[in-house]
Amino acid sequence: MKRDERRQMIMDRLIQRRAVDVDDLASRFDVSRMTIHRDLDDLEQAGLLRKVRGGATIEAGNQFESDFRIRAMQDGDAKARMANAALEMIEPGMSVMINDGSMAAHLGARLTEKAPLTVITNNGEVIETLREVTRVQLIALGGVFSAKFNGYFGVVTEAAVARLRADIAFISTPAVSGLQAFHMNAEVVRTKRAMMAAAERSVLLVNHQRFRRSALHLMADLDEFSSVITDAPPAPDLEASMQRAGIPLLIAENVDG
Repeated sequence: MKRDERRQMIMDRLIQRRAVDVDDLASRFDVSRMTIHRDLDDLEQAGLLRKVRGGATIEAGNQFESDFRIRAMQDGDAKARMANAALEMIEPGMSVMINDGSMAAHLGARLTEKAPLTVITNNGEVIETLREVTRVQLIALGGVFSAKFNGYFGVVTEAAVARLRADIAFISTPAVSGLQAFHMNAEVVRTKRAMMAAAERSVLLVNHQRFRRSALHLMADLDEFSSVITDAPPAPDLEASMQRAGIPLLIAENVDG
């Protein structure tokens, strides 16, 4: 088996299981543990996975988020339910900000259902999807392109956002710990916060698996959002804490559509 083919199969297995074991991979591909370690090292260097003791994972860590291409293939049902809930908050004629991320890309692809709209985004996937849609006025935010996040960031992006105003912004996060949202990249945080400041109201999108996780940079307190959309209930104590803090929580599993 060629090296590239083996590495692709490792990534396929990671997408299915989210984590892999070195010994299992060595046995499966009939190669040495050192060969698997080299494969994982190179894949980690490419930003596709995070090595952990005895193996590797694509789960987010304090300073790691998997590549956009990986995240785009995960949790399709959860993203669809959250998109349904988000679409209920949008009316034709509104101006809508969409940030980076695979969840936001899933929502962006369905914004045509609410056209006519003005859509403001730094999300490369959303830009590509909407660029020829006649009933959507697309404002594509420039800046420095990040292949890992498939989006545009930096001072150019932040300056452009500061000169715009939107009715609503949809902001995604890879980590919620307590009543705060976090992200592992400071530049991404600055762009998300710029969008929040430029919108009349902001809505947080977070997969329920990302609760009780932290990352390097604090992005926002949850009470800065008009509502939080997730796909399944968080732990009862967190849900109770959010209720006490007056943070509207929408569980998308209860949304029809």
